[in-house]
Amino acid sequence: MTAHTSKDFEQELRTLRERLATMGERAARQLALAMRALADKDDDLARDVVKNDAQIDRDENEIDELALQILATRQPVASDLRFITMALKFVVDLERIGDLAGGIAKRALELNRLPSLEPRIDLTKLATLAQKNLQAALDAFVRRDADGATAVITADAEIDKLNASLFAELIAHVATDPATVTRVLPLTSVCRYLERVGDHTKNLAEEVVYMVKATDVRHRPIIPAN
Repeated sequence: MTAHTSKDFEQELRTLRERLATMGERAARQLALAMRALADKDDDLARDVVKNDAQIDRDENEIDELALQILATRQPVASDLRFITMALKFVVDLERIGDLAGGIAKRALELNRLPSLEPRIDLTKLATLAQKNLQAALDAFVRRDADGATAVITADAEIDKLNASLFAELIAHVATDPATVTRVLPLTSVCRYLERVGDHTKNLAEEVVYMVKATDVRHRPIIPAN
C-alpha cells in the first residue's frame, strides 16, 4: 500500500469511527429526551423524538455504505477488519435503541392523556441505569476500553432485575384495580423498552470487547478480574 493510499485508508477509518460515535450520541440523546417527555408530559418533545428517529435510520444506512465500501476497496486485515465488521453490527444495535426511544415517546403521548397512576410507579431508576450503561458503552467504544465494556456487560443484570421488579408492581395495580389497565399497559411497555435498550447496550459492549481483544464474549459468563 502506497503512503498516499495508506493515508486515505486511515482517514476513512477515522471518519467511520466519528460517524459511529455521533450516531451513538444521537441515540443516547433520543432516549434521554423520550424519558423527559414522559416525565414532563411534554407532547411536543415526544413528537420531536418520534420525528427525529428518521435521522438515526439515515445514519445506519450511511455508515453501512461507508463500511462496506472500505471492505471492498481496502481489503483490511487484523484489527482494522475487526473494527469494520464490528461497525456493521454496532449500527444495528444503535438503530434499535433509536427505535425503542421512539416507542417510549409514543407511549408518553398515550400516557399524557390519562390520569397518573396512584401510587405512582417511579421509572427513574431504571431509565437512569439504562442511560448510564449506554453512555458507558459508547465511552468504552471511543476509548477502546475492553474493561469498561466488560463492566457494562455485567451491569445489564441489574437492569433485568429492576425491570422484573417494576413489572410485578405494575401487575399488582391491575390486580387491585382492573380499571388501571389502560395506564398500566403503556408503562409496562416503557419498562420493556428500557430493558431492551439494556440488551442492545450489552451487545454494543460485547462488540467493543471483540474489537479490542479479538475475543467473542457473546453468550459467555463474565468472570470479574481479581
